[in-house]
Amino acid sequence: MKARNALLAAFTLSTLAAAVQAADEVVVYSSRIDQLIKPVFDAYTEKTGVQVKFITDKEAPLIARLKAEGANTPADMLITVDAGNLWQAEQEGVLQPTKSAVIEANIPSQYRSSSDSWTGLSLRARTIFYSTERVKPEELSTYEALAEPKWEGRLCLRTSKKVYNQSLTATLIEAHGAEKTEEIVKGWVNNLATDVFADDTALLQAIDAGQCDVGITNTYYYGRLHKQQPDLKVKPFWPNQSDRGVHVNLAGAGVTKYAPHAEQARKLLEWMTTPEAQSIFAGVNQEYPANPAVEPSAEVLSWGTFKADNVPTEVAGKRQAEATMLMDRAGWQ
Repeated sequence: MKARNALLAAFTLSTLAAAVQAADEVVVYSSRIDQLIKPVFDAYTEKTGVQVKFITDKEAPLIARLKAEGANTPADMLITVDAGNLWQAEQEGVLQPTKSAVIEANIPSQYRSSSDSWTGLSLRARTIFYSTERVKPEELSTYEALAEPKWEGRLCLRTSKKVYNQSLTATLIEAHGAEKTEEIVKGWVNNLATDVFADDTALLQAIDAGQCDVGITNTYYYGRLHKQQPDLKVKPFWPNQSDRGVHVNLAGAGVTKYAPHAEQARKLLEWMTTPEAQSIFAGVNQEYPANPAVEPSAEVLSWGTFKADNVPTEVAGKRQAEATMLMDRAGWQ
């Protein structure tokens, strides 16, 4: 009997220990490159003792996995890039609203879901880049102007299959309506110097090599490439400064619908919006902090300042299907 009681007591203690251990961890499904997010998690663990376990994959498989797992998911948080993907996750019902005064104080409303299902954590401008050898900055003005005949055979674009371009097109629809936006996009396609690119880095390298003179990419790709190649003959240009401003998108996160450790996930999400975490994002990723109280890295600051489009980023998701169909009609591959 004593042996049985001792065994029961030992089992109870081990069960309680496992529960405590589980409560001191957060499981994250992330579509970000490991080295871009791990420093943030490591800093949080060092500060709080809470372990952050993360699984990395593309956004679509992660969202599908969360749907398939349902209430049995081990994931407490989803981190992904582009408001279009976050909005899609929200629509698929894999995120739960997380009302937080901390997040509301740290992140402007335009970079958060109106239902509190996700928040932006870092920003990137999808702007115009130009050859410093063949283009003068004063020749550039707006995204729309790249459809003009003077850029025929001089423009490079990334594939329309990438959500970054779908989101840019979605915000153009929000600004101009579908008919005018389709006219603009057709002009871009007509001005292409070569086939569309699979990624932004290759596009920037094509401008540097003389394959085209201008293109549209995310700023952090430029930051990484410029760090490797300081003599890169490419610079950013901030378009639409006399009207709505530069298209800005984000990487962000939300607490999963069936998070086993929802409270711990909320605390991690809140911390990631604070100056301490935002500075890590800015330094490691060459992105802009989503918290306006935090300065970008020295590299990013060297590119100059700009007025950003203040359209809510969730518009990128709401108009994503419309944008995709429009790009297809315009011949953007």
